[in-house]
Amino acid sequence: MYAVIEQGSKQYKVAEGDCIKIELTDISPEATTIELDKVLLVSDDKEVKVGTPYLKGAKVIASFQTSAQDAVVKGQKLYPMHFRRRKNSKKRVGHRQKHLQVTIDKIEA
Repeated sequence: MYAVIEQGSKQYKVAEGDCIKIELTDISPEATTIELDKVLLVSDDKEVKVGTPYLKGAKVIASFQTSAQDAVVKGQKLYPMHFRRRKNSKKRVGHRQKHLQVTIDKIEA
């Protein structure tokens, strides 16, 4: 069984037991699970349910490995460059996105 969920501005194909990195959201520090209710598609071996745009009553329950504070991981460091030709002007800016690492426990459809 797998599902396609939307979190932030991205879509993820998840199955039970998968470990994924999603966009950072506001959660309480003592939280142990998170409910992802924007489910676009749920498929088991027999049928496929597609939402318009979301499935009503479907949700994906995910948990953190340790605590919510320790589940925040940093992504790869990126260096965007601002450059203006013939102006002797360059600027290098660093950016490192934070993600939330979760494990998918249950898919409810």
